[in-house]
Amino acid sequence: MAKVICAGLGPGDPDLVSLRAARVIGAARQVAYFRKAGRPGQARRIAAELLHPEAVELAMEYPVTTELPVDGDEYNDALAGFYDDWAGRLAALPGEVVVLCEGDPFFYGSFMHLYVRLRGRVELEVIPGIPGMAGCWNATGEPITWGDDVMTVLPGTMPEAELVERMRAADALVVMKTGRNLPKVRRALAAAGRLDAAWLVERGTMPGERVLRLAEADPEDCPYFAIVLVHGHGRRPEVRA
Repeated sequence: MAKVICAGLGPGDPDLVSLRAARVIGAARQVAYFRKAGRPGQARRIAAELLHPEAVELAMEYPVTTELPVDGDEYNDALAGFYDDWAGRLAALPGEVVVLCEGDPFFYGSFMHLYVRLRGRVELEVIPGIPGMAGCWNATGEPITWGDDVMTVLPGTMPEAELVERMRAADALVVMKTGRNLPKVRRALAAAGRLDAAWLVERGTMPGERVLRLAEADPEDCPYFAIVLVHGHGRRPEVRA
């Protein structure tokens, strides 16, 4: 039986890859990773210095990314076929293959779609990684939650009205999948009365990292790797001089 190991790579800085993941990647002779067609791939970039010189690389190129509506049948059918195909390819490989995954594989990671297809067909191991949002909130220099704060994580792809409702109810707030959704996210935060407290972190822990108040950002110019944050302000002991 083949063995598939998914190595979580963390938020983007290669120095934040775990020792366990680094050891497994460095020993691997078969390495697979997701990427947009024609691009080198973010996971490949993070792990570049760790790859064994004799490793065979398998680039899993998405058939579609932002070209179609994410809630449409055509989008879902294209990705379902893509994951079905690659699950079959990985299961048929001899020996061990390491799949690279940004962030943590079980937190909005593409590997999850392979995992549910491979379960029971191959031996599986998942190595956790630091979630991208953790790298981003550390980049702001402020704690994200205090005391009894409830942290809410929202995908920016949600309908605007639902974003507003959930933003109003949150203490600390993380909005992922921003990119082209940033204008909608900004409107929702304004409607929820949270815009002035919101931060935008672009390319957190990566080259070109930028941290700024969301109210000061251009909503029409947002990279794919960007997260919106609102810090909690819950219970805490008083700071004494």
